Amino acid sequence: MSNDSQATVKGEAAMMLSPSAPASSEGPPLSPSATSKPPELPDELVQAGWSKCWSRRENRPYYFNRFTNQSLWEVPVLGQHDVISDPLGLNAAPAEGGDGNLGNGQRKRRSSEEQGAGPNSIKRPKVEPTTPISPSTPGVKPWSAAPDEKQPPAATPTTPSPAPAPAPAPAPAPAPYRPAVVYWDLDIQTNAVIREHPPANHLPPHPEIELQRAQLVTKLRQHYQELCHQREGIDPPRESFNRWLLERKVIDKGPDPLLPSECDPVISPSMFREVMNDIPIRLARIKYKEEARKLLFKYAEAAKKMIDSRNASPESRKVVKWNAEDTMNWLRRDHSASKEDYMDRLEHLRQQCGPHVTAVAKDSVEGICSKIYQLSADYSRRLRQTHLNLLQDPPTEACASPQQSRLVYCYPVRLALPSPPLPRVELHFENDVACLRFKGEMVKVNRGHFSKLELLYRYSCIDDPRFERFLSRVWSLLKRYQVMFGSGANEGSGLQGALPMAVFEALNRQFGVSFECFASPLNCYFKQFCSAFPDSDGFFGSRGPFLSFCPVSGSFEANPPFCEELMDAMVTHFEDLLDRSSEPLSFIVFVPEWRDPVTPALSRMESSRFLRHQMSVPAYEHEYRSGSQHICKREEMYYRAVHGTAVIFLQNEAGFGKWAPTTERLAELMAAYRPSTARPASLSSPGPAHSTPADKDSAPKAADRTQPGMMSPGSHDNNNNNDSSSSSTPPQDKMAAV
Repeated sequence: MSNDSQATVKGEAAMMLSPSAPASSEGPPLSPSATSKPPELPDELVQAGWSKCWSRRENRPYYFNRFTNQSLWEVPVLGQHDVISDPLGLNAAPAEGGDGNLGNGQRKRRSSEEQGAGPNSIKRPKVEPTTPISPSTPGVKPWSAAPDEKQPPAATPTTPSPAPAPAPAPAPAPAPYRPAVVYWDLDIQTNAVIREHPPANHLPPHPEIELQRAQLVTKLRQHYQELCHQREGIDPPRESFNRWLLERKVIDKGPDPLLPSECDPVISPSMFREVMNDIPIRLARIKYKEEARKLLFKYAEAAKKMIDSRNASPESRKVVKWNAEDTMNWLRRDHSASKEDYMDRLEHLRQQCGPHVTAVAKDSVEGICSKIYQLSADYSRRLRQTHLNLLQDPPTEACASPQQSRLVYCYPVRLALPSPPLPRVELHFENDVACLRFKGEMVKVNRGHFSKLELLYRYSCIDDPRFERFLSRVWSLLKRYQVMFGSGANEGSGLQGALPMAVFEALNRQFGVSFECFASPLNCYFKQFCSAFPDSDGFFGSRGPFLSFCPVSGSFEANPPFCEELMDAMVTHFEDLLDRSSEPLSFIVFVPEWRDPVTPALSRMESSRFLRHQMSVPAYEHEYRSGSQHICKREEMYYRAVHGTAVIFLQNEAGFGKWAPTTERLAELMAAYRPSTARPASLSSPGPAHSTPADKDSAPKAADRTQPGMMSPGSHDNNNNNDSSSSSTPPQDKMAAV
């Protein structure tokens, strides 16, 4: 094989690497070129992936495209068909002169010229064309636009071209990927107004730290499982660790974005309650009579065994043993009981034995909660020290600046500390899945959501115009959510579920919703949202955690993770915001309609003085989008809710006057909730009723005008001031209800 062929194979088969390192850093180049001369091609061709290379065997230059692995002898011409979406050129306009397929005299290099023939020839593996991540013109979507949509003109090249190539018509670089279906609308502008605030003091994310955090959280989950087995002989309650993280972060004042370290009280009410509910055994859902009979027998046997093995008072020992033996005797005599009889007897046994079982297990369960918290605090301190050592300029204690009084439209979280140099992250594609690898650890996201992250990054990030840190930050983001979800099948996805697109659209049209109070870059519908991790999510549009987000006006949707402590804190925050603001402020809240017993959050909202309307969507008659929508199969995107959903409108007087829940608007919202008949039968909820969605909705208004005394944030959000004509949404859909 010739030297030329070896260079070509090496360049074409190499995986696409993160452009995080400068051009002078070590590592193979992204094209087969062996020289480091200044660019000899126009900027348009360079952005489209073309580079000029030298064939040592032919002693002449050729042109190679790193995105499509295409090689040409002649200078490439823009305006040709997209070889990815239209490889045969069926939709391409015929070129003037020359071969119709290759236009303008272009000729492909023959395979015999690219690779020497012979017994030692190596067949190159097929490498998927990689998605270009260099920044294109802001506002241009990487999928097809509406026929009447006007695309911004391509940027004028700043580098003079040595030999301008004739082009039949100017055109942007080929679209890298066109998702068949999108589950978001990033063109909608926000109507959420806040008071301007200084940048946040979070440490900037780093793949090294994220990898260590993942290892420590996995280790903490293993400790939790071992403690439950050793001390109580049970498996950890499903999703209880994830809800522990959510509940702890409500009150945590520690520096780590995921691991709790400064909480009061130390004993988590959420973890204590969930572990205690599974003692002495876990109670499963019962369908048949025989299952109910076996469950009753197991509970009686486990309660008796537990009271015998623990340090219980004589009175407790007597009560539990008597009730357990009485139940066993009843089971031996009565074989004609129905399922309801067995369940009634089980409930009676739990009422009699439960307080005594709880008393003897209390110290042990508190020990589990305390041990997990102490380990988490220790891991948090170790991580922070390692993170500080990575930073070139460690943070100094900043004096608190006075609160700004200027009102602006909300903007993404900005970090006060500059990001250190980030390591390379490899990217390749397997069918419709983007695979990002760092130090052997791979995370995956489907191509559509990868394109979405690129758009969010372009709109929101201000410190990386050349996308040099993009892959590293995407890897850190995906790893963070992967670690928070857990490694079990469908684990954690219920905490990130989302409302259907039709519901988002109805909220936008009818109630001016333009902001999601609980979302993530992976499941958000709008480009403005609050999320759990301001350090990693801010580059992709997050406004930070909702409990620290204080809007003055706007219309919001809230679909929180179904954690009781978090939902209760959410209601407190709602009422505080509504009480303080005289501007139009509205929250449309979606929570599970749990009535047995009713949750404190639902009870408080139903009795709130800001309640304007409440409606219920019946169980099994509506859907949610999967919390793992960024990686799941298309047929698994939706699932039916196994519980009813309460929709509650909390509004102050001005908000009620602007976005009142009228009969017509409510009818439109309910119609949007009807499951689509075009989709295949939906899956049932991927977990118990306590594990379901946590997404959000939002929709703004182009008709809104800047209020007196309020200024536009300008560069806070790179897409907030774009011309409304660039949106693919029809103008009538942009208008909020009056």
